[in-house]
Amino acid sequence: MSDHAFPDAQREGLYRAIHERRDVRSQFLPDPIAPDVLARLLLAAHHAPSVGFMQPWDFIVIDRPQTKQAVKALYDRANADAAGNYEADRAALYRRLKLEGIVESPINLCITCDRTRGGPHVLGRNTMLDADLFSTCLAVQNLWLAARAEGIGVGWVSIVDAAELAGVLGLPTHVVPLAYLCLGYVSEFLPRPELETAGWRARLPLDDLLHGNQWGEPLQDDSLLSALRDITADATR
Repeated sequence: MSDHAFPDAQREGLYRAIHERRDVRSQFLPDPIAPDVLARLLLAAHHAPSVGFMQPWDFIVIDRPQTKQAVKALYDRANADAAGNYEADRAALYRRLKLEGIVESPINLCITCDRTRGGPHVLGRNTMLDADLFSTCLAVQNLWLAARAEGIGVGWVSIVDAAELAGVLGLPTHVVPLAYLCLGYVSEFLPRPELETAGWRARLPLDDLLHGNQWGEPLQDDSLLSALRDITADATR
């Protein structure tokens, strides 16, 4: 055990947040989020790593009903279009799914990415130009895990047109609306992801996603494979 490892209870709390985090759509309560709690979530997001310490994110905190309704209208149009991608039983299942909580959640939060922050030459971004977007995703994940630890649900609304959303929120042309999130206390955190429970998709076995040294080459580390089997069995008990 490393001298720098967290105490057992703190380490277990982190893994619990990872495994119990859910994309919340249907379980939001109207209770307001206390300012000090929301401040902690925003600070957690702001402490994400970023390429070249670029910190390309901004946070738009939305509680105005008119703005929520405008975004909900964008969702409704995009969702109707997306439903046309499926047929028969799959289409019927898609239409039964609730895929957002824009109006029901007390706070909506748009996390944006300023692609010009740091100037034309950001350290570490010379070859992977989308590293600023990846960095902003890490801010989203920080906020999401902190929210779970605080008992707050988060739902990511991706079924909106990004250009239309930027227009509703008045974003400059160089700023991308990367994540539109719904935040609020919830009646419950579901034991499994909602799409898995609904039968949309199942979690893939980790063993099927592992490669050794090159794509398609089997992992040869027997001790790691054994540890993975043990920890997976523990997680499913």
